[in-house]
Amino acid sequence: MTRDSTKRRNRRNRSANRAVGGGKKSIDQLPWKQPELTFPPQELLNGEQLDTIHRASLEILQKIGMEFMSEDARERLKKAGADVNDETHMVRFDPAMIEEVIKTAPSQFTLHARNPQKNLQIGGRYIVNGCVSSPPNVSCMDKGRRPGNVEDFQNLLRLSQYFNIIHLIGGYPVEPLDRAVSTRHLYNTRDMLTLTDKALSVYCIWGSRVSDAIEMIRIGRGISQQQLEKEPSCFSVINTNSPLKFDGMMLEGLIEMSARNQVICVTPFTLAGAMAPVTLAGALAQQNAEALAGLAMTQIVRPGAPFVYGGFTSNVDMKSGAPAFGTPEYMKAAIIGGQLARRYNVPYRTSGVNAANTVDAQAAYESVFSLWATTMGGGNIVKHAAGWMEGGLVASYEKLILDVDMLQMVAEFLQPVVVDDATLGFDSIVEAGVGGHFFGTAHTQERYRDAFYAPMISDWRNYESWEEAGSPRAWQKANHIWKQALELYEEPPLDPAILEELDVYIAKIAEDGGIGGDF
Repeated sequence: MTRDSTKRRNRRNRSANRAVGGGKKSIDQLPWKQPELTFPPQELLNGEQLDTIHRASLEILQKIGMEFMSEDARERLKKAGADVNDETHMVRFDPAMIEEVIKTAPSQFTLHARNPQKNLQIGGRYIVNGCVSSPPNVSCMDKGRRPGNVEDFQNLLRLSQYFNIIHLIGGYPVEPLDRAVSTRHLYNTRDMLTLTDKALSVYCIWGSRVSDAIEMIRIGRGISQQQLEKEPSCFSVINTNSPLKFDGMMLEGLIEMSARNQVICVTPFTLAGAMAPVTLAGALAQQNAEALAGLAMTQIVRPGAPFVYGGFTSNVDMKSGAPAFGTPEYMKAAIIGGQLARRYNVPYRTSGVNAANTVDAQAAYESVFSLWATTMGGGNIVKHAAGWMEGGLVASYEKLILDVDMLQMVAEFLQPVVVDDATLGFDSIVEAGVGGHFFGTAHTQERYRDAFYAPMISDWRNYESWEEAGSPRAWQKANHIWKQALELYEEPPLDPAILEELDVYIAKIAEDGGIGGDF
């Protein structure tokens, strides 16, 4: 069977599944699959330039150092040979130490989901798309912009579960501010485990909070502590407090995650001109220094602990100081970040971002530019790939649908072109003849239903037909699709005994006060 016929068979399977329970028409989407980069990643810097940034990063760590706001972290670093000043909390690193310690990080690994069929390969040519995570606000056409809440949090989880092109629950798709801070992580993790069966992210704030989330994921998977430590089952991101600072609570989370062989991604949030030098070279050198310090920290905690290099260098609007995303500078930084990650032989995390305040042309073109950079740069994990708005301040229902459509288009673009006797279609050229058309040829009739990607949003009718249909705009179509998806959503099955064990665990921690205290 040729790849062409296999692809058409998969699409027929997808089309045959359009009618679901109750006669509802499902949304035509691509089947579950991790996209793979089928061509070499783009490289903007030559080897000498990349080495220059590497050496500058090591010089930053040697002569300036990083502030580590955790006594435990500083003690571990001191034992590993770093130069630690406990009064200033500054840690300086010998370049040879950094280069030696980071060698143990794996280049590729599996991130395990509650549903084994949705385990993810992290690294190599594999791509993982994550839903938007952590905005304090949410928006949709019907209710406008509003603070994050439980209802929208749960609905966005349902949408992230429904759409196959979203592979990773990258965190809370919106922060449910109506849940108590002390127990929010418990109930949020429960929702993520019950409303989805995909791989999950947890938040690296305080060791005890991270420990709770890891334990709940272990329970959700129905595995032992020993199996959990052999099978990384949760992912977490640490943003450095750029410039050159690690927060104490996040370091506690990093230590807990790495000690238990779970996945840590260190992502410096380096905005050129504000939190990093105004030049891309300088900003990338600082990004790289901070990422290398985090990589070293994970390997000191546990050699071989899974690590992902995070890049999030962009620029600010020098007129207002506001962050800017989807810019030419962001695109360059995203591609060069991939080069740096590959230099250290670790997976690379990047992001699908924009700074638009509504679902308009700006939201689309900035997202396309950032998505193109993540693809060409060889990004393995694309955070905020669906639903991000306002530079991360808003999760948008309609934007999530537009992004799903774009992510599917990229996945289709990455499918290799098949060239064989069947795809060359010589017989159809003979059948159509000189000056004829191909609509009625056997070759076209066999393939026309699934020959091309069918977009969710794009409207290809002529103007008169489009106007007669009510002149629907893109975000109006997206509004209809997310509502349809929520109607079609089905909660993934979960063993009642596992659910009971989760609830017992939550009740015990909540009774003890949750994470307790303010932060």
